[in-house]
Amino acid sequence: MERAVTAQKKKRKRTGTTKYIDYTLLLMIICILGFGLVMLYSTSAYNATLKFGSSIYYLKRQAMSAGLGFVLLYICVKLDYHFFAKFAGVAYLLATVLCLAVNFVGTSSHGSSRWLNIAGFSFQPSELAKVAVILYLATVISKRPMAMRTFKGNIKLLATILPIFVVVAYNNLSTAIIIVGIAFIMVFISSPKTAPFILAFVGVALLAVVFIFGTYRQERVQIWLHPENYDTGYQTLQGLYAIGSGGLFGKGLGESIQKLGFVPEAQNDMIFSIICEELGLFGAICVILMYILLLWRLLLIATNAKDMFGSYLVIGIMVHIALQVILNIAVVTNSMPNTGVTLPFVSYGGTSIMFLIAEMGVALSVSKSAHVET
Repeated sequence: MERAVTAQKKKRKRTGTTKYIDYTLLLMIICILGFGLVMLYSTSAYNATLKFGSSIYYLKRQAMSAGLGFVLLYICVKLDYHFFAKFAGVAYLLATVLCLAVNFVGTSSHGSSRWLNIAGFSFQPSELAKVAVILYLATVISKRPMAMRTFKGNIKLLATILPIFVVVAYNNLSTAIIIVGIAFIMVFISSPKTAPFILAFVGVALLAVVFIFGTYRQERVQIWLHPENYDTGYQTLQGLYAIGSGGLFGKGLGESIQKLGFVPEAQNDMIFSIICEELGLFGAICVILMYILLLWRLLLIATNAKDMFGSYLVIGIMVHIALQVILNIAVVTNSMPNTGVTLPFVSYGGTSIMFLIAEMGVALSVSKSAHVET
């Protein structure tokens, strides 16, 4: 018996398989976050000075939220990620209740009621909803792998996401789209049958088109197609001016003109346009490459996770970040109608960055037990 164990260890050593924590992923998180804080200050300093009398107002709040996020990251790394499976159902129910509460006791900003004030702390429950859905789906898929082999089982699982989707979509359609995107892709990956999913996707797409063109959201489509004809298309046009004026290498860090009141709330959803103006096409490509490297590390962890639960946890996190990056850049470049999605780790948003960093902690926790060929 001892000889067999020794032989197995030697074989593992020869193939280069080892247990580790993914420090490359941690480095990528720090790099993107550091870049985000620099660009946030550059983008928001003028607006913060006018509104609050302090150029570092947004930077300070973002840094505090990021600091809290790293505390959560540390806790998540220290914990065995299987610990979170125990609270999957509770987290999903809590997120649904909090998102529902926003409709009744939430605070409004820019015409949308998306925040809850708890003990003086402003909190956006929809960010918790994304994490809860990832945790819930990863738990169910790993516990019922055979059910995922049938289309009926897939539909039943997706149907359980419907309550939180409806609740979130009432006030925050963009986040609801991300939630259903995460759910659809995670369930799609868990199923060996692709044809039914393609048909389902076409059906959902047709329903979405009918919904958009049959409601007040049709105006968003018209603004997307002809922003110059609408007052609300002002932000889109100014963002495009910023991108176009940046050229190949940009005007230089801090030299943006459009951030001086021309692009409303530039530190939020439209920060990528200021990145393009100050750092040019070169800077924009570098940002996209950083996200690609981040997603690549997450893919490696998901592929080499020791069990299905860990793998699907990281897949959900990877899909979450990928969807937000794609949707944000598509909106800023006017490739799709405005959805109000932030750029991960870069856009201003305390709740968003806190949960994103915490998600990275979960991914690092999975990486500790992953077997990766070195």
